[in-house]
Amino acid sequence: MTVEGEVRELDPADPAVRAWGRMRALVVDQHDRRREACEAVGLSFVRVKALLEVARRPGTLSDLADRLSVDRPYATVVVDELQKRGLVRREHHPEDRRCKIVSATPDGERAAATARAILGDPPPVLRALPPEDLAHLDRILAAL
Repeated sequence: MTVEGEVRELDPADPAVRAWGRMRALVVDQHDRRREACEAVGLSFVRVKALLEVARRPGTLSDLADRLSVDRPYATVVVDELQKRGLVRREHHPEDRRCKIVSATPDGERAAATARAILGDPPPVLRALPPEDLAHLDRILAAL
């Protein structure tokens, strides 16, 4: 972690550091489903994320750029590609004709549903936990 330009060493004995490392390892290192989702819908992961965002909530390019934490020109490139593939459409904003609203097409909704199903499917090690452990874990994560 950086504090005023200096790198701060993390304490491996800190329970929060250990828990975060284990969560990250479980989700990112051991059971990363991003590649599977990308292959299933034929898109890069940033395009999958954009499609999921648009399917969840249509919005302007600026709104989408903010939600993806990218600049507006890059969001335009991403939406152009999704539009060429027939996954999104641009329509005039009902209150501001200078803006366009990006929304998912039926094909885009289906692709988003496929990606969402892949990304949301818990790994076998999680499903193997006893129900009471899953309930505890769910309560802890909900509190975060």
